[in-house]
Amino acid sequence: MKESGEKVVVSNRKARHDYAIVDTYEAGMVLMGTEVKSLRLGRASLTDAFATVDDGEVFLRNMHIPEYTMGSWTNHAPRRTRKLLLHRAEIERLIGKTREGGLTLVPLRVYFSSGKVKVEIALARGKKSYDKRQDLAKRDAQREMARSVGRRAKGMA
Repeated sequence: MKESGEKVVVSNRKARHDYAIVDTYEAGMVLMGTEVKSLRLGRASLTDAFATVDDGEVFLRNMHIPEYTMGSWTNHAPRRTRKLLLHRAEIERLIGKTREGGLTLVPLRVYFSSGKVKVEIALARGKKSYDKRQDLAKRDAQREMARSVGRRAKGMA
């Protein structure tokens, strides 16, 4: 029976904190059988993972998919470089953007879509520490405003 819908395996929450997301792309991944089985068990890590464009192809580097426990000698290397599948026009756009603007490619999440493994990669610009502080201050201010509105609605203050 075919799966339908999306099932998120792993997401990179730190990426949205460290980077300002400019654009996102959905890409397929070239995987070995034991990697897919390990992902189905929900085992993966995007910590320190990044994507590069080499010779007109996009590769995902440093993503950790642990070895499949039931696998034999055919098991995969946990941190091997994996090729990403994108349309030629998307790759050309990524090449232009990463060269000119100092942007990087960061994986945001890995998920199953209709039984196929997909990765969402983002064209991102690194945030400076003061940008992060501004974002935190803005979020705290929003939270405090929501709290005071809630208190006022309840007639407490």
